[in-house]
Amino acid sequence: MLIRLGFEIAYRFVQPTPMVVMLDIHGSRSGDVVASVPLHTDPAVPLRRYRDEFGNTCVRLHAPAGLLVLAADAVVRDSGQPDRQQPDAMQVPVEALPEDTLVFLRGSRYCETDALMQYAWDHFGHVPAGWARVQAICDHVHAAIEFGYPHADATRGAARALEEGRGVCRDFAHAAIALCRCMNIPARYCTGYLGDIGVPPVDAPMDFSAWFEVWLDGDWYTFDARHNVPRIGRVLVARGRDAADVAISSTFGPNTLERFEIHTWEAGPESLDLGSGPLRCVA
Repeated sequence: MLIRLGFEIAYRFVQPTPMVVMLDIHGSRSGDVVASVPLHTDPAVPLRRYRDEFGNTCVRLHAPAGLLVLAADAVVRDSGQPDRQQPDAMQVPVEALPEDTLVFLRGSRYCETDALMQYAWDHFGHVPAGWARVQAICDHVHAAIEFGYPHADATRGAARALEEGRGVCRDFAHAAIALCRCMNIPARYCTGYLGDIGVPPVDAPMDFSAWFEVWLDGDWYTFDARHNVPRIGRVLVARGRDAADVAISSTFGPNTLERFEIHTWEAGPESLDLGSGPLRCVA
């Protein structure tokens, strides 16, 4: 399967402003990219890439005053298979966990394990450890939070999402991650592309999506508390402890977001010709 994906995002700055953006396809999927127009800006500015502590690709740039457009386009080869399922995967005791998973057991800015510890054990302490417990957490979060774009709030953490019962995809992920960590299951936040592939299309603007991964039986497995069903065509951009680690842009000065357009859909071989820049879906 081929997936066409990309973005066009425009900011307006009142003065020259440093930025760090996290918009490149994750290195773990770089071998699947079969055609691309890499990240570029209008007006053109120098771009400097580096890897952060989680292995994500970050880009530093200095935005000029006025309008700055960031864009990219790509075709990615995907297996076309839904998220891997392993219902007999067991939970690994904390003392046997690899050191690099331990950071994903701790509380973080949006995943307040201290506030949710008792809540987690009251609700999931009786559920068999392992896959069944993670799925029970997803079922609970999926039922407890109502999705809606008007509910977006960049200051909301997992505890408030569960208390208010509303949010967007990042809130579902934060709530599930926090509850998993409370139950001693390493969980990490993921963001990337997830188009309406293999499901009825949604009549809403396309956006980046959030899901999470847990460490069970010696491997990372994908879960998605918002959709709560295996999905086809996830393309990872970044991973971290929570959304604070994978912000698509960090701007060090005042600005206004003027345009935010994401595209991702199943494509045919004709999409391998990307032309001179990102194209829009007109179907």
